[in-house]
Amino acid sequence: MYNSKKREADRYIKNNKYKINNQYRLNYHLMGEYGWINDPNGFIQYKDNYHLFYQHNPYEAVWGPMHWGHAVSKDLIKWDHLPIALAPDEDFDRNGCFSGSAIEKDEKLYITYTGHVSTGTNEKEDYRQVQCLAYSEDGIDFTKYKCNPVIDTNQVPNNSSSKDIRDPKTYKVGDSYYTFLGSNDKCENGQVLMYKSNDLINWKFVNVVAKSRGELGENWECPDLFSLQDKDVLIVSPQYFKVSSNDFTNIYSCVYMVGSLDYNLGKFKYDNFSPVDYGFNFYAPQTTMDSKGRRIMIGWMTMWEKEYPTYSKGHNWAGAMTIPREVILKDGKLYFKPVEEIEKYRINEVVLKDIEINKEEKLDINGDSYELEISYDAKEADEFGLKLRVNDYEETVLSYIKKDKQFIFNIDNSGVGQKGQRRTEVDLINNKLKLRIFVDKCSVEVFINDGEKVMTGLIYPSEDAIGIKAFSKGKSNIEILKKWDIK
Repeated sequence: MYNSKKREADRYIKNNKYKINNQYRLNYHLMGEYGWINDPNGFIQYKDNYHLFYQHNPYEAVWGPMHWGHAVSKDLIKWDHLPIALAPDEDFDRNGCFSGSAIEKDEKLYITYTGHVSTGTNEKEDYRQVQCLAYSEDGIDFTKYKCNPVIDTNQVPNNSSSKDIRDPKTYKVGDSYYTFLGSNDKCENGQVLMYKSNDLINWKFVNVVAKSRGELGENWECPDLFSLQDKDVLIVSPQYFKVSSNDFTNIYSCVYMVGSLDYNLGKFKYDNFSPVDYGFNFYAPQTTMDSKGRRIMIGWMTMWEKEYPTYSKGHNWAGAMTIPREVILKDGKLYFKPVEEIEKYRINEVVLKDIEINKEEKLDINGDSYELEISYDAKEADEFGLKLRVNDYEETVLSYIKKDKQFIFNIDNSGVGQKGQRRTEVDLINNKLKLRIFVDKCSVEVFINDGEKVMTGLIYPSEDAIGIKAFSKGKSNIEILKKWDIK
């Protein structure tokens, strides 16, 4: 049955979404219709549609009582909103339906998620978290399992927090279902727990699959474990990450490990870890395998403990999802490329060739919602790059410093909101650099050298900041630049 709290949330959204200020609203990224969204949840292809759920406060543009918002798409780019899927309305989830995943079983769509319950007056300290199940015949109207929770606190091992245990990622291997939960060892080391079931209802703890060795944050959130080729990949989002290098400058980070999972022992072996995204605003990604055999990832294109002008300026919305990215394993590393479906939304192609740059030059292109493909020959330049969303006093700068092998994403003058820069080491290939850049009103996603690294950031420029400039200290050459508006 469609319960009253879901109905209340849907009614509120319908009656208030006209209050949205569209100044920074994105054109080709998924957002909520009103209020706040964070983690992508339940990402799956089911009955010819891609389904994406998300953490959602439908009443205000800040984190609040977590519901599950819901959208569907045929092509991963154009999304249609559906009614709220879950609302916090039972004893086991009364203070929040936290993150989780979706799986198809017997042609029904099942959701595994975390029920959050406050147990005292201090909301940050007094709570318990349990794992719950809901199901749907049509992928739209969900019923919560009457005997929730399916994993209670008494099923948590002694070497794990029984309070911070959440975000189940569930999938099937052979005849068994497995779910992976983010947690910590009660000594400020993040870890992932593995459970096994034959029916999604009765779960048995298997083992601590992987754990921080003191360098990977105090608590792990949103685990995602999948196979690519002959390897297994574990993705986690550590909280309170110790800043250690240019690649790790967010205290809430996201990393991947390539290794192997022993399903019998419940142990994941890996050698090292790397960032999933090297920018400002990327967290809690979730992946799914689609009917084309692609492993597709979507991340939350925001970040905790940052200023968001869409809230502070009363725009009545906050949060968005990244462009869906195909995950590719190459030479033991993950590469990411935008899904090919985005190309159907290109219009107004402009092609510029063989442009020699030896200073700052305004290019004869502009916009606030577009894609760029650029191939640079660095030649003898010490530094070269682009300035995006430019007016007389604002600019977002992407640059490459040759002697340091550093690619830099600088938002110090990008408008209102957060400031700073992110740096990462990038090798030129035959003295050349390839970039694929997506700008969408308040977002920038930069894919470097065919997705070897990606940097994602939010910017909040003035509406007239639509110019694009190229610059170079010493001669460089833009071999080819292609631009499309994305609509």
